[in-house]
Amino acid sequence: MTVAAELARWALDLRGIPGDVASAVRRHLLDGLGAAVAAARSGAARPAVDVASALGGPPEATIIGAGRVGAPAAALANGTLVHALDFDDTHAGGLVHATAPVLPAVLAVGEEVGASGAEVAVALAAGLETICRLGAAVPHGFHARGLHATSVCGVFAAALAAARLYRLPPEQTVNALGIAGSQAGGLLESVDTGASTKQLHPGLAAQGGVLAARLAAAGATGPASVFEGRYGLYGVLAGRRVGGAAVLAGLGERWELTRITIKPYPVCQLSHAALDAAGRLRPRLGGRDVDEIVVEIHPDAAQFVCGPGRERPASAYAAKFSLPWCLAALLVDGALTVATFDDLDRPEVVALAARVRHELVDFGGVAACQPGRVSALLADGSRVEAAVERSGGGPDDPALDELVRAKAAANLGDEAIAATVDELERLPDLTSLMAALRGPHDRSPARRTRI
Repeated sequence: MTVAAELARWALDLRGIPGDVASAVRRHLLDGLGAAVAAARSGAARPAVDVASALGGPPEATIIGAGRVGAPAAALANGTLVHALDFDDTHAGGLVHATAPVLPAVLAVGEEVGASGAEVAVALAAGLETICRLGAAVPHGFHARGLHATSVCGVFAAALAAARLYRLPPEQTVNALGIAGSQAGGLLESVDTGASTKQLHPGLAAQGGVLAARLAAAGATGPASVFEGRYGLYGVLAGRRVGGAAVLAGLGERWELTRITIKPYPVCQLSHAALDAAGRLRPRLGGRDVDEIVVEIHPDAAQFVCGPGRERPASAYAAKFSLPWCLAALLVDGALTVATFDDLDRPEVVALAARVRHELVDFGGVAACQPGRVSALLADGSRVEAAVERSGGGPDDPALDELVRAKAAANLGDEAIAATVDELERLPDLTSLMAALRGPHDRSPARRTRI
C-alpha cells in the first residue's frame, strides 16, 4: 500500500482522538484564530483578503474579519491571515507552521458542509498530524533546497482534512493527495528580499488542498505514489526518495501534533531560543553600555536569520527574519510584540543591532530545537552570559497554558471566542464560532452543501 493510501485509510477511519490530542487541537485552533484576528486588525494580509473577497462565490465560508465567500477563497484569505504576522505555531521536527495551512481548509469546508465541532476536531487532528509527519520525514530537507516546508507539506494536509470533511471514499482521497502534489511548492527567496510571498504560502496551500479534494470528488485522478515515487514529493523537492516508514511509523499511536510549539514572539521560530536567552540576559546588563553581543546559532538557522545586511531590515516582515534586529529590540524594550515592528529605524535599536554577531554551533539536533546562548561584552570590559536549553512555548513548557491564554487574549480581544473553542467538540456546527470572527457588516446566511 502506498503512503497516500495509508494516510487516507488512517484519516478516514479516525472515529475519535485521545484526550491529549484533543487538548492540543483546541490549543492550536485558539492560537491560530488569534494570529489571524491580529493580522486582520493590522491589515497585514490585505491583498489576500481583498482578492479572496473579489473572487466571491456562493456564501459557503467566512473570511476572518470580513464576509462570506466560496470555501476555496476563504481558505486562501484565512491561511494568509494566520501566517501574516509570523506569530503562528511551529513543529520543530518538520520545521512547518502546522496550523496555518490546515486550519483554514478545515474551517472553510467544515462551515460549508455544516460539520459538527467534533468532526472539525478530528479533521484538524488528521491534517495537523499529516503536515508534521511529512516535514519531519526529511528534517530541514525542503528548506535546504530553498523551499518553504509549510507550503510544500501543507497542501497535502489540507487536502486530506478536506477530503475527510467532504466524506470522500478512500480512492478519491488518495486522488486528492495525488492532485495536491502538483501544487506543492513555495520558494523562500522572499526571506532575502522582504517580499510578501512567504505570507501567502499557507493560504495558497489551504486553497489548493480544498481544490484538490473537490477535483477528486469530481473525478480527477492523481498518482497514488505521489510521496515515494520517482517523481514524487521527496524525490523531486527534497532530492532523495523516502520510504513509507519515515512518514508512517507509529501513526495513530505517537501523535506529532502534540509536539507543536506555540510562539511567544511574532518572529521566525529559528530565533526564539536566542531571544529567550537574551530575555534572561537583559536584567544582568544593569543598563550598562554594550560593546558587542555574541549569539550562538545552529548553521541551518543562521542562513535564514543572520548574515550581512540583516541588522538593517528593509521591511517589517524582513525584520522578523533578522536575529540581530529582533534581539536588539528585545534588549531595548524588554519585549517583542506585534507593535515592535511598526518602527524599524529607532536609533537605539539600529545601533545595538549593528553590534550583534553570531557564531555557528552545530549541537547535533534540528535547528528549531536548538539551545539559546547569548553573551555580551560590556564597555567596562566585563562579560555577562545567559542560556536556555530550548525555546519557550513547547509541549514541555510548564507555562504553556498561561502563554496560550495570554496570547489569545491579546490577539483576539474577545473572551467569548476562547470560550467557544473550549466547547469545540460539543458544538453542533461552526455557526457561532465563525459569526464571532466575521466582519460586522456581513449578515449573509450560511449555505451548506455536501459533495
